[in-house]
Amino acid sequence: MAEIKPELGEIDSDAEQNYSLGSNVDPKNMQELTIYVQNLLQNVQDKFQTMSDQIISRIDDMGTRIDDLEKSIADLMQQAGVEGAEK
Repeated sequence: MAEIKPELGEIDSDAEQNYSLGSNVDPKNMQELTIYVQNLLQNVQDKFQTMSDQIISRIDDMGTRIDDLEKSIADLMQQAGVEGAEK
């Protein structure tokens, strides 16, 4: 399973790139600043949604794997003739 742990440098450059008023962005008026902030918040929301979807997917996958493991254990207990294999 692939890890999604970014390196510290990647986090810093991401933050600098996406969350700061860099030299290339110089809002001239309130409208430009408002648009910039809206775009920034949309970007954060999109990244949060992506991460949330990944977490939910992994939780679902883990639930399926746990169900499979429980079934395998119950099958092994039944094959061994152990009482109480059923819940």
